[in-house]
Amino acid sequence: MRFIPVNCVQEGSILSNTIYGKNGEIWLTKGTVLNSHYVEKLNILKIIGIYIQDDETKEIEAKDVISEKIRATAVKVVKHVFIHAPSAKSVEEDTKILHEVIEDIIDDIINNRGIMVNMIDLKFFDDYTFHHSVNVAVLSIMMGISLRLPKQTLYDLGISAILHDIGKVFIEKKIIDKSDPLTVEELELIKRHAALGYVYLKEKFKLREKLCLGALHHHEKYDGTGYPYGLKGDDISLFGRIIGIADVYDALTSDRPYRKALLPSEAIEFIMSNGGISFDINLVEVFIRKIAPYPSGTLVKLSDGKEGYVVRNNELCTMRPLVKIINDGTQKVEPYYLDLTNDYSTYSITITEVLSR
Repeated sequence: MRFIPVNCVQEGSILSNTIYGKNGEIWLTKGTVLNSHYVEKLNILKIIGIYIQDDETKEIEAKDVISEKIRATAVKVVKHVFIHAPSAKSVEEDTKILHEVIEDIIDDIINNRGIMVNMIDLKFFDDYTFHHSVNVAVLSIMMGISLRLPKQTLYDLGISAILHDIGKVFIEKKIIDKSDPLTVEELELIKRHAALGYVYLKEKFKLREKLCLGALHHHEKYDGTGYPYGLKGDDISLFGRIIGIADVYDALTSDRPYRKALLPSEAIEFIMSNGGISFDINLVEVFIRKIAPYPSGTLVKLSDGKEGYVVRNNELCTMRPLVKIINDGTQKVEPYYLDLTNDYSTYSITITEVLSR
């Protein structure tokens, strides 16, 4: 299987993964042969890309850290919670459902403990906030498991992460979705979402202080330049420091009204370069071992001119995966494998580009 941007999808392509709709319904099942209608629909829905099956990459597998069904259910639940947050009519029921969702996510991640985040998330542009909330929860829980946090603490972290942006429901949507540069006044309004979320979670959801601080602190920066309080270092809660990294990574790898998504490799470089500045360097080291900069099925170009598909990633050396070479420059070659981690002859070779075709 391999990932291709939606604008490169052609009729006759075979879908590798089930695609769920905005309300958690199955929209296209794995194995569907895409016709012109489906291709057009994919573009209309603004899905960034899909995974397809072909002979060149048939042996490549990219397994998500949680199942497609659990992810779709989680997005649906978050959407319900956010839409009904201003009225706060069903908080008790929402809390119960959220705990069930987080329990399912934790169990799935623990069962797939050895797997890195190795797939590009196929989120809908228009439902960004809900997909983002689930992704931040997944990434935060993965970090928590790597830190060997107790299971109850993982539940708390998951709830805090999945609700970290709840304060945005109290900000005008036209400001949140604005594609033009924000005015000073609009920026200050958006910055209020962290404190608004903290108050809402404390007063309506009746969550404990530790969980509410995740929402309050997720925009604080390790060097003290963040908001709302300019906290520094370990004065920022652990949940806030973890969620802050997950939040930035998922935001960077998502299409937004004001910019296109970065590649996972570009987002990882940003996170790494800000270790000790925006982020806790110790947590950055944990994070980058769980994220594949070049997800399986990605077509890459190497510094020696060869091109190939990423087959497998190495948690201990994430920037140097196993690559199936298919082209040498402009010449097609008999496919063979290069192990950029363990093959000493490849140590001078690096990945220089991600190709979209």
